[in-house]
Formats: sequence, C-alpha cells, structure tokens
Amino acid sequence: MAMLWSELSTKIDNNKAFNNMSGTPYFRDAVYDQFSREEYARRYAAMRGKMRELKLDAVIAPGGPSHWSFGGGMLWLSGHWEWHAIAAYVLVPLEGEPTLIYSMGGTHIEAVRRATSNALSDVRSSRSGKYAEVMVERLKELGLENGRIGLLEIDPRHEDYLPVNQYNTLRTGLPNAEFVFTVGIMHELLSVHSAEELDAIRMSGKLCQIALEALAERAKPGVTEQQLRAAIAGAVMDKGGELDFTILASTPMDDPSVIFGNPRPSNRVLQRGDIIINELAVGYRGYAAQIGSPICIGPPNDRVKRFWDEIALPGFEAIAAEIGPGKPVENMRIAAQYFRAHGEQSRPIHCHGIDLVTDGPHVFQDHIDVEPFEEILKPGMVVMAEPNPVTADGMFGIFLGHTFIVTESGKECIEDFPWELISV
Repeated sequence: MAMLWSELSTKIDNNKAFNNMSGTPYFRDAVYDQFSREEYARRYAAMRGKMRELKLDAVIAPGGPSHWSFGGGMLWLSGHWEWHAIAAYVLVPLEGEPTLIYSMGGTHIEAVRRATSNALSDVRSSRSGKYAEVMVERLKELGLENGRIGLLEIDPRHEDYLPVNQYNTLRTGLPNAEFVFTVGIMHELLSVHSAEELDAIRMSGKLCQIALEALAERAKPGVTEQQLRAAIAGAVMDKGGELDFTILASTPMDDPSVIFGNPRPSNRVLQRGDIIINELAVGYRGYAAQIGSPICIGPPNDRVKRFWDEIALPGFEAIAAEIGPGKPVENMRIAAQYFRAHGEQSRPIHCHGIDLVTDGPHVFQDHIDVEPFEEILKPGMVVMAEPNPVTADGMFGIFLGHTFIVTESGKECIEDFPWELISV
C-alpha cells in the first residue's frame, strides 16, 4: 500500500517503505510539458465511447518503447513514455478513475506522478513486474471481477499483446471475467488528430528540421556515420525532443551501393564525393514526425543530379500533390507510378499515415492498405510522403520524405527544410 510522507520521511532506508512512497515533496520543482486536462478528458471520452460500442467494462491499454507503438494507448492516456519494461499499462474502467501501472516505485514513481498529473491521479507501482496482480486488485476494487475486459495491443504492427505470464495471472486472478483481444482501437482513435495533438506534431516537425540540419552541419570528410547519429541525437534532445530512429548510410556517388539508409549507422568514415541517404523520425510528447533528404559531401556528380532533378523530386512532388481533404488515398498510389513510367524502380512503399508513429493508410507501388475510415483523406490526418526511387540496376536510391498535415483547404508541410539536393 502507498506510504505517505508523514510515515515515510524517517524510513527512506527501508526497502518496502521506499518503494511504496507517495505524496512526497520530491521533484516539486520539476517542469513537464503536458497536454491540457481538457485534452485528456476528450481522450478518455473517446476511449469510453469505443468501449460502449464494444460492450467492454474496462480496457487495459499498454505501451512500451517499441517503435511501432511509441508508447501506444498507455502514452496517449497518461503522457508517460516507458523505457524500463516491455510495457506499462493504463487500466480504464467504463466508470471510475483510470490507473497507470508503472514499472518502478520509489523516487521514480513520484516523478511519473508529476509528469502525468494532467491525465490521471492514480499511479501505482508494478511491484517489480507484478503488473497483472496490480490489475487484478484494481479490477476487484472497481467491482469488475465478472466484467468484460478489453486487452489492447502493445504493438499493433506486429500484433503483440501483454506477455503470457501477465495474461495467465489475469485469468487466474479473475476466473469469471471475460478477456477480449481488441484490434486497432488506438489507430482508429488517432486517425484524425485534435488541435493539441496537431500542435505537438508541428513541434515534432521543427525537431525533424533541426535533426536534418544537425546532420548536414556535422557531415564532412573524416566524420563517421555514428558521429552523425550522435550529432542528430544531441540536437533533438537539446530542444526537448525524443529520437525515434536514425536511418542513414553513406556511399560514393561515383560507385554507389546504397538504395536506402542503414538502421544501424556504422563506423564508415565519410569521404569527399559521398552522398548520405537518410530517414529520421523525431518525437515530441509521444507524437512522431519523419523527414529525409540526401546530403552530398561536395558537389553532386552528373548522375546523382539527373536522378534528383528528373526522378526523385518530381516523383515526390506528384505524390505530395495528391495530399488534401477529400482525396482518395488511391490517388497517391497512381501518382507513384511516375518512377516505373520513367524507367526506374523504387522501394515498394511510397507513403504512410502517422498516428503516434507510422501506421495506415499505407500506399505501396501495387496496392494500398487502408481501413474504411481512412480511404479518403480528412482534415487532421497526418501523412508521410516518402518515395524512395531506385535506379533500374538496383544499385542507387534516394529517399525523400516530408510529413504533412491534411488541412481544411489543402495540406501543411510541418517543417521548412528545402526540397533541394543539399551539398556540404
């Protein structure tokens, strides 16, 4: 049970007391950017509306450090981003207070309570990973031991749910409850973003530009790809952002062997005459944006310049022209036929949506993968146009990507990085 400061202050060295602390003066001066209480009220109302539709008495919304969730439902409902565990959880009853079950106790949990104060007031420790035991206790407190409980995905891309040990503990602790594995709730709730969410995404866009500018500033002969990654991370974190991923690779323009960036930047040393192919993703308060644009070390050679001027840039512009309210997602797929029509090829994917991170709608060379609610673009949707044309011989490619918000009248590119072939 939580131990208040009046009991705890003289028992800091007691392990049980320390790990159950609550209401301390610790971190009282900490400052966190949070969404408003009104925004969180909107989110809980939306979640509970979906729960009523599915006849659920409660949902367990997990979220972890996986790129494909970037915190998922847990982050969306609390503002917490987990890095100590596979996932932390927010338990949301149809009626009653939500509960964040956080991985740690002690001073860690006191900091999390302050960082999530606009979202919820009940933050409990997992007691060294006993998440499901805490969930069982909370569901019994709520009188839901016979309820219908929805289990959201940790990672919808890979269809991962909570670990089997936790599921077994729920089943054993609540033998009369019904557990339902839900599908796609979070993406549907995040397909169209609120005004506060869009402001966070715009901030992510500014951070994307800062990241790419940091890459260009650091890029010079003698620097390694890993040092470029370090420069990007420092620039982003200095401005309050989170680095989601850094995909980059360098190759000689005269003898290229890269079509897409490397998800594990190496210790390859840059040389004059190289080109750096990159895709960067940066988050702010859990909302990611993405960017990518080639950087040349020295002037581009004729082949690279032609490929940019005649293939990469006009193909990108053709796809971006099809981003707007009321436009079918299929239009972007049709526009992407530009590369084949001009005798080149590409990576299969040309465009995708962003909720917290990469998600539908997905636009591929030969098909689109969409849910019914996202077949037509709507204001508030976020789209990443990211064609990656590849030469006919398969030896060289250029990734070019920018993130757009669909607006009432068109689209908004959320950063100002130039659509140019940059030389440093």
